[in-house]
Amino acid sequence: MRVFDFDNTIYDGESGMDIFLYFLKKDPKGVVKFVPKFMEGFVRYKRNVITIDEVKSEYASYIKEYFEKIENIFDEFETFWDINEKNIKPFYPKIKKDDDVIVSACPKCLLGVMTNRLGIKNVIATELNPETGEVGEICYHENKVKMFRKIYGDVEIDEFYTDSMSDKPMMDISKTVFLVDGDKLIKIKKDGVY
Repeated sequence: MRVFDFDNTIYDGESGMDIFLYFLKKDPKGVVKFVPKFMEGFVRYKRNVITIDEVKSEYASYIKEYFEKIENIFDEFETFWDINEKNIKPFYPKIKKDDDVIVSACPKCLLGVMTNRLGIKNVIATELNPETGEVGEICYHENKVKMFRKIYGDVEIDEFYTDSMSDKPMMDISKTVFLVDGDKLIKIKKDGVY
């Protein structure tokens, strides 16, 4: 089994930041008030110094408030990916297999549009109700393993691909790990040994 992170691994960028910028450009007056809180949360996420509970308690209400205003969210997601599909890294389509699994902090409702385009059926991601903006289980850090185990049990991952050491919990349950740097794959773990 091969498992991939999405942002900065398969996708060149952070889809959460990119969708925020998409809505900021489309609806500056409606989004500008969220900029300080979003930027604070994004910096904490990138530094790996935010807990899952903090994401929910400090940021979920902002997502909910904005999503309630959007009439056709899936149309927006389609348009977003029409613009950003070019950011799928060239290495991935060359090695893609039908049974690949994506495990990502990106909301599944947003990610699902792109993974459908790529023909990826197995997606584990942050739960976000696209109609209400309600945040469910967050697929981040140690929760990635928890959510993966709910679906696949104790299966050992043959290969795991990520851009970040924040995915160490997923690395630990993987036989082989590749750190993705741009389009370059660097093996950092083989046969269970770092």
